[in-house]
Amino acid sequence: DVLLVRQPSDQQDASGWLMRHVTEAGLDLIKRFEGFSPKIYICPAGYPTIGYGHVVLAHEQDQFAGGVTQAEATELLRKDVRIAERAVLRLISVPLTDGQFDALISFTFNLGAGALQRSTLRRKVNRGEHQAVPAELMKWVWAAGKRLPGLVRRRQAEGVAYASEPSAGMKIENDSVREARTG
Repeated sequence: DVLLVRQPSDQQDASGWLMRHVTEAGLDLIKRFEGFSPKIYICPAGYPTIGYGHVVLAHEQDQFAGGVTQAEATELLRKDVRIAERAVLRLISVPLTDGQFDALISFTFNLGAGALQRSTLRRKVNRGEHQAVPAELMKWVWAAGKRLPGLVRRRQAEGVAYASEPSAGMKIENDSVREARTG
């Protein structure tokens, strides 16, 4: 039996059902590797960025011209990470612990949903080959043909989060609401 719960609109998917979110530990993992910038800067990929990796769109330039506080940047990150949350919920079909979910959210936030979608990493997760995931993460440490130390550290941290033992009651069905609606 699955209990279906309506949530406030900021915690719902498009159809109004409960959507799983990254934990505070997962947000902290992303923050640690994105770093904080109170002012707009050009990231290595060439995009204007502010806060914890928020890409500043053309229509946002004036809004962020004066900079952001860490609290404002955290709220921006919570909104930005929803794209990664929806992607992981759509692409992963097995139950995940919070640590596994957080690791996949960090990976997807960093590299995009397309990287997760076409990866052997996703196939191994969906086959339940969880012990292979940390090694799969380590394949994603290259940019412009170079192995980047920052990406190595990030993938190692994601691997640790993925492999961490859940505390009692932490194992949560991945999007169990979707199962209830379709099953």
